[in-house]
Amino acid sequence: MVSSTDDPTLGLFQVLREDLAGDLAEGEDPRSFPENDPDLSEDTLQAMYRHMLRVRLLDERMMMRQRQGRIGFYGAITGQEATPIATAFALREQDWVFPALRENAIMLVRGFPLTKWLAQVYGNSLDVLKGRQMPSHMSGREVNQVAWSSCLGPQLPQAVGAAMAAKIKGHDAVTVGFIGDGATSEPDFHCAMNFAGVYQAPCVLICQNNHWAISVPSSKQTRSATFAVKAKGYGMPGIRVDGNDVLALHAAVQTAVDRARAGEGPTFIEAVTYRIGAHSSSDDPTVYRSDEEVEVWRKKDPIQRFERYMRHRGLVDDAERARLEEAIVAEILEAITTVEAAAPPARETLFEDVYGDRPWHLREQEDELLAHEPAPSPH
Repeated sequence: MVSSTDDPTLGLFQVLREDLAGDLAEGEDPRSFPENDPDLSEDTLQAMYRHMLRVRLLDERMMMRQRQGRIGFYGAITGQEATPIATAFALREQDWVFPALRENAIMLVRGFPLTKWLAQVYGNSLDVLKGRQMPSHMSGREVNQVAWSSCLGPQLPQAVGAAMAAKIKGHDAVTVGFIGDGATSEPDFHCAMNFAGVYQAPCVLICQNNHWAISVPSSKQTRSATFAVKAKGYGMPGIRVDGNDVLALHAAVQTAVDRARAGEGPTFIEAVTYRIGAHSSSDDPTVYRSDEEVEVWRKKDPIQRFERYMRHRGLVDDAERARLEEAIVAEILEAITTVEAAAPPARETLFEDVYGDRPWHLREQEDELLAHEPAPSPH
């Protein structure tokens, strides 16, 4: 069922109740649309809950470290935890992810080690990217996640291209590409949507509509009734989903992934959510939006909504929540301690990954560099 309209691009697909005010009466169902419940196993529900809570606690501690001057930049996803976690649980190992800023947590769900993930914020010797990428631009070949670009939009045509490569080679893989609402104004969005529609690429394209492209509201991005409705113009299915409802998101993404894997082509999903915090550690959102607006969305918190459902199912209580939070915080602090103790990337890594066979002039430059002791660090 889709609330308010039978058109999936204009309605809002939901499972969980939106209003968090007040406690549930005994036996009262926390779902608005039980028929939409994806009916996940208890183990899966508990794992999803843990990962959502983990990324919230992780973001809190990393933002504190940025304010302390221990890292240069960080992009939190507070309020948008549902989309990356739901998506991760809908994918198979062979599938590829092309993220934007707020989907890095997918890597953690798929098994990327937390220490190596954090090292990509610090850019030190534990960083698989050897300190070459900007902070919070995580990626990892071992979990099929590609680095994203701060220039809006290019990951979407990359996702479609990778999907077409898999289709041509006969690989059983689906790609998922993410953008924010602001990137729908970029040419890359049109190119990706048109190419995916024409060639029926096995991909899922997801727009996290968090209402703000840094300081530009979504109302300045389009005159269409929704972002999801744009799918019709490109000849593909579209659906508008409550982006703070992890169960609705999982159901929608799983359906889209299954369609793509079955050779039925792409799907465009608009996840309607909200960025509770700043765009990044470099942003002050009080300049362009009101506290009242933030409070309206804070009452739709995706973790609180899911937790209410979990309590209704008897899968979490106060004691379990406290135990889980204590364990997660300990895990995070241990990983941070390990990463902060690591050395900078070795000097010789400057010459790695440039050529398959290193030419003579780079060999000479490396020999000259290593012949001299490194200058003492000022820190």
